Amino acid sequence: MHPSRRTLLAAPLLVPLAAGAQEAWPSRGLRLIVPFPPGGAADLVGRMLAAHLQAALGRPVVVENRGGAGSAIGVDALAKSAPDGYTIGLINIAANAILPAIRRLPPPYRPVEDFAPISNLAVTPALLLVNPQRLPEVRSVADLVAAARARPEAINFGSSGVGSSLHLGMELFMQKAGVRMTHVPFAGGGPLLQALTAGTIEVSLDVAATTAQLIREGRIRALATTAPRRLPDYPDLPALAETYPGAELASWHGLAAPAGTPAPILGRLAMETQRFLALPETQERYRTLFLEMPQQTDPAAFAAFMRREAEAFRELARAANIVVE
Repeated sequence: MHPSRRTLLAAPLLVPLAAGAQEAWPSRGLRLIVPFPPGGAADLVGRMLAAHLQAALGRPVVVENRGGAGSAIGVDALAKSAPDGYTIGLINIAANAILPAIRRLPPPYRPVEDFAPISNLAVTPALLLVNPQRLPEVRSVADLVAAARARPEAINFGSSGVGSSLHLGMELFMQKAGVRMTHVPFAGGGPLLQALTAGTIEVSLDVAATTAQLIREGRIRALATTAPRRLPDYPDLPALAETYPGAELASWHGLAAPAGTPAPILGRLAMETQRFLALPETQERYRTLFLEMPQQTDPAAFAAFMRREAEAFRELARAANIVVE
């Protein structure tokens, strides 16, 4: 009797050891570190992936939530874990690109070198939004740029905090468009959205998941997306990069292992992650969470992407003079 395809996929991988012998992997359960509290989009994606890997590898995959410090605590725990293929975890734009670029003291891990990238997992582009009561004449990106040029620094834009992706995304847009607006930081996305709908601020970036209903109701107006291309759910909404090349910015979550994890293990995990992303149920769940499918789904492409992101945010933070303790 021939073994089934699923049996072959779940068979242990023989991993070469330094001394030339081989060991079967996985011979026990895996740990998947999610550097956020339970319940958010990253946690949901991590748990979906863990369930898929558990079925594919034939071993338990336990999710461990290690939130705190803008996800740096969990990412640091991943970096310091044994590179034996039994600990993997989510890395992201905040911990692996933004925080190292803006903090006066560097984080306790190296944002690229301490990790073995496996695959990008999910992308969350933002929308450029305005309050239509405060800026009734602004119906396009060109209108906003014209208004900002006519009144330098008179228009207020909000963010979810100094050095957040929403703050840096606005700094990138202003840099590319050659305009200046005044930054008003808030303590998180909730207060930011309240301020935008109330008219305390005129402009902000925010994600579609939290703003879609307000856009439909006309309480806020969407001008563009920060994604590299137009979004399927907003086909008439231009990408900022159409007018200002290089203005794209999207939050991302990826899968990685500690640096030094054997290449055969990384390859097997990357293959299974690609299968996970291709599942119709994964794609449907992503649509309900307003997540976009990533492009960098093999280790080499994802590693190159991480290096580009780290360098881009270093340059942006330097140009905008953004430093936090």
